[in-house]
Amino acid sequence: MIDRPARIAIVTVSDRAARGEYPDKGGPGAEDWLRATITSPMQITRTIIPDGRASVAETLRQLCDDRGADLILVTGGTGPAPRDETPEGMADVMDKELPGFGEEMRRASLREVPTAILSRQTAGIRGRTLMITIPGKPAAIATCLDAVFAAVPYCLDLIGAARIETDPARIKAFRPGA
Repeated sequence: MIDRPARIAIVTVSDRAARGEYPDKGGPGAEDWLRATITSPMQITRTIIPDGRASVAETLRQLCDDRGADLILVTGGTGPAPRDETPEGMADVMDKELPGFGEEMRRASLREVPTAILSRQTAGIRGRTLMITIPGKPAAIATCLDAVFAAVPYCLDLIGAARIETDPARIKAFRPGA
């Protein structure tokens, strides 16, 4: 475990948002959710990049290896459209996949919209960084993070990342034996 504020990066993957044609709603939505849920010190950075496998892989590699991010939330690019290659870009850089995150996010989302089955969310680890792909809409982000975030603090503990604590009124972090 690292004793410093958690370094959390939010990456919005969107051609239109990267060109300034479309307002980024995913990044601010994810940051709002994190700030309402995490009670321990953290540093959050947000980045907007264009869609595409190479841009996602390059950005994640830099955030993990050069910036030492503990947690990365990647919003957007997880659908079936031709330019939606976020999962492929993440697969190119991850050491281990954690498919249960995607399974649970889809299960939670399917209770709200039938098109959630089209989502290709997942999670993975690179070194001491946990990366999670999430949707681009704030309501869908909340649904997905509400479904999986109880496991995130313990996962960060296991991989040697910075420790985070959550507001148990919102999300009760699960740590075995605690």
